[in-house]
Formats: sequence, C-alpha cells, structure tokens
Amino acid sequence: MMSQNNPPSSISMTDALRETLVIILAGGRGERLKQLTDAIAKPAVPFGGKFRIIDFALSNCVNSGLRRVGVLTQYNMHVLAQHVQAGWGTLRAEFGEFIQVWPAQQKKGSTDWYQGTADAVFQNLDLIVAQKPKYVIVLGGDHIYRQDYRTMLRDHINKGADVSVSCITASKEEAKAFGVMGVDGDDRIVDFVEKPANPPTLPGDPNSSLVSMGIYVFNTDVLVKQLTDDAETDASSHDFGKDLIPNMVPTLDVFAHRFSDSCVYSEGSKEAYWRDVGELDSYWSANMDLTAVTPTLDLYDRKWPIWTYHAQLPGAKFVFDDDERRGMAVDSVVSSGCVVSGSTVRRSLLFSGVRIHSYCNIEDSVLLNGAAVGRRCVLKKVIVAEGCEVPPGTVVGVNPEEDARYFHRTKGGVTLITDEDLAKLPKP
Repeated sequence: MMSQNNPPSSISMTDALRETLVIILAGGRGERLKQLTDAIAKPAVPFGGKFRIIDFALSNCVNSGLRRVGVLTQYNMHVLAQHVQAGWGTLRAEFGEFIQVWPAQQKKGSTDWYQGTADAVFQNLDLIVAQKPKYVIVLGGDHIYRQDYRTMLRDHINKGADVSVSCITASKEEAKAFGVMGVDGDDRIVDFVEKPANPPTLPGDPNSSLVSMGIYVFNTDVLVKQLTDDAETDASSHDFGKDLIPNMVPTLDVFAHRFSDSCVYSEGSKEAYWRDVGELDSYWSANMDLTAVTPTLDLYDRKWPIWTYHAQLPGAKFVFDDDERRGMAVDSVVSSGCVVSGSTVRRSLLFSGVRIHSYCNIEDSVLLNGAAVGRRCVLKKVIVAEGCEVPPGTVVGVNPEEDARYFHRTKGGVTLITDEDLAKLPKP
C-alpha cells in the first residue's frame, strides 16, 4: 500500500541524485579484527589484494552517480584520511562534488566523542544541513558488496517513504546477530529489533528473516527531527539500529528495500553478495572467495569497477623452475610488486609487495601488504599482518595446539601472524 502521507515525487532521477548527500560511517574501532586494527580504522583495513574495505562503499557511490559524500571518522583515522585524499580527491568542487573526510570534533557545549552511529550523524547536522539535501543516504564503510544506490533511492521515492532500510535475507539463526525487521506484504516495516533472541520471520517463511545492512535512505527533514529528538533522550544509546529506526516504525512510513533488487551481480551469478568482514574468520573467508575460479564477487567485472588508490609497483614475479625449487601460484590472487621465489602458493591471496623466499609452502592464506616469508616456511590457513616478517623455518597451521600457544587462533581455525607474536616463538 502506498503511503498517503508522502505520495510519490515527480522528481527526476538525475535531480534526485543531485539532491542527495551520502554519509559514510567510518569511525569504528574494529576490535574483533584484533591486531589488524591496532593502528588503523576498520574501513582502512586492506582487502582483496589492492583495495581497502571503504573502497567498496565509495565505489558504489561514484558508480551510482552520487557525488557528495562525507566520510565520518574517529578512531585511528590518519591512514584512512590519507587514503581518501589520495584516491578519492578527484571530484570537481566547482560543480558541488566532493568526497570529504569529516573528522570527529568536540564542539562548543560538548565534551563527548561519538556515542553511537546516530550521534555521529547528529554531531555533523550543521554540515549536513549546509548542503541542503532533499535525501540523505547513511551507510557503513566496513562491508564488502556492490550496490546501485540509485535503485534504492528510486524505490524510496516511489513508495513515498520517510526512511528506507536496505536488507538481506538470512536464516533465523544467523539473524540473531543483526537488526531484524518484520514486514507486511508491501515490505512496510512493522517491527524492528536489534539482535533478538527470537527474530521475526518473513511472511510465509518461518525459517528466514530480513536483516538490516546498516544502509538507510532518509528524507532530510525526517532525519533532522529524529536525530534531534534522539539527542534529547537520555535513555537512548543513540544508535540507528537500537534506537532511531525502532522509534520511527510505529509513527512514520518506514520501508524495507531488498538488496537483491539493487545488488550489482557478477555475470552468471545469482547470489546477492554482501559480507560483514568485521571479524577474522569472515575477513579471511571473504578474501578467499576471490580466489575461486569464478568468484561470486568478480572484481574483474568492469561494468561496476571498484576504484582505489595504490602505489605504482612492478608486476608480480615468479622465479626458479627447478623440480625442488619452483616459483608458482595456483588458484590464487597475486598482486603487483610480489616476488614468489622458488616456493609454491595455493588457494591464497597475496597483497602488494609480498616477498616469499624459497622452499616454502603457502596454502589457504592471506598475506597483507609488504609481508615477507623466510625460507622453508609452511603456512596454512593464516593471515599474515601488514609488513610482518616471518622467520625462516616457521611452521603455522599444521599443529593447532602449538599455534594457539603463540598466536591468536579463531574458532574457524584461522591463525593471525604478527611480528609481536612471532617474537614469542622459541629461538632456534
């Protein structure tokens, strides 16, 4: 049923895009990624060989024709800010286009940093209002997916919605970790609960639920009022999923938008690919997805490219071709600047500038930028941290009990290798 309060607008899609401001929430600590986020914010964590996680949200914006983007930062923002400036500073300011980092700042009358996702946007209301947008898209900077936001914005306008929430279908058990919505037959949200023990399910499907992706389209006047009211509510945790959206459902026109309708699919794929890479197992798994023969998320698909900034490096190099010492990689992604010297790499992803010395066996592993592996190492199902130097003869991923003595090992059996942990190993 179409909303009677907000009939469909006659605004053209071109005008709607021009009147839309995007806010990317990129200030999270990312503590579940352990040492990978000790010095950088989660959205700045490298992904996929040459990218950073935030590049997916930024690429979705640019590819969707959205040219006004504020990136809200807080923790460990330096690397993220440098990356946005270097890789995304090419829009034309004289045309009102920008991708800007908006760092957290303590303003007059406030001594607090961001208290929640809604508070982060509230503290930047003056910057938002100054842009005079008709619509505001709020999204996170820490997920891996390709989405045409134009489709979601068009859906929002056509339904006459006050707010639209992008969602995916998950099993009822998986849904317990997300914000979950109950909807009617028109996808109007009638219930929204954060991380429920007993999630509401889809009409006609008692085993599946709609879960929030943390992507919202707001009418600006609605957003301003709701954020202002929330800021004056002492009992609120000032979070979109916990407070703002649930409070809007009873009185406003809040609709679910199915990600399957706006996902940019790779050729031949039917899966609407979206991954939360906020902990080590999911981060490892999403990187491993890219090593498949035909990945569900196909980064070689030029119809919807993922853009980034990366250093200019020479091509990857494989050296030695002796029976006992052959440089090779199979079912793997090897980035520029890598040298694989007389070692075998299988089902692995090597980021830029990785060096692997001779007689090594690397399997099912992710090696981040600038990592170096000494001779005669065996590494299986590991993540090697950025710039980490693995000493010759190191064996990780063969004996789980031994690995757990010195390294962080996940429930999924992924071992994180850092210089600090390597220093704990017994000296030969």
